[in-house]
Amino acid sequence: MKSALFCIFTTFSICLGAVPDNEGDVVIVNRREWGAIRPKHPPTELETLPPNYVIITHTASGICTTKDICVFHVRNIQEIHTKQYGWNDIGYNFLVGGDGNVYEGRGWDIEGAHTKAYNKKSLGIAFIGDFTYKSPSQVQIDAAKRFLEFGFKQNKLAKGYKLLGSRQVSNTRSPGNKLYEIIQSWEHWSENP
Repeated sequence: MKSALFCIFTTFSICLGAVPDNEGDVVIVNRREWGAIRPKHPPTELETLPPNYVIITHTASGICTTKDICVFHVRNIQEIHTKQYGWNDIGYNFLVGGDGNVYEGRGWDIEGAHTKAYNKKSLGIAFIGDFTYKSPSQVQIDAAKRFLEFGFKQNKLAKGYKLLGSRQVSNTRSPGNKLYEIIQSWEHWSENP
């Protein structure tokens, strides 16, 4: 009953927290569901809506294959970002787990803290795990692709948005060699920012 009521009042065309029952479902675990702490200050809206860029990164942490383990990682990342780095909130807009769920970080339309020169004009999506030497699971890849398509259909991404690996615009190895190879074949990937 709780999920059904939540679906009625949400702006998404899906039920948040639902279990996917077919390949086309997008499951977004909202902040309340994963136990997020409140941001230190009110969030800042992106300068460009819908954003023209999607930045793909990885968390450089352990992988997760169940919701419980993914929630553990997302909470831990938020704690590191807020307590160690002193950021307002978790840095990413969304995180993609190996369980096939997408975890709401800062959310849609909100400035992130994932890629310095692009925070005000992009959506930052982090794959939970370290993909330097190992590829993400097909479940994780498919979830990310469905999520991007969902965001595009909901007008949360600009029509001609560019998809970039964070290493293309920042001095980092993220999103890891294996994930970077994969995203280069995706429809909106751009060699030039």
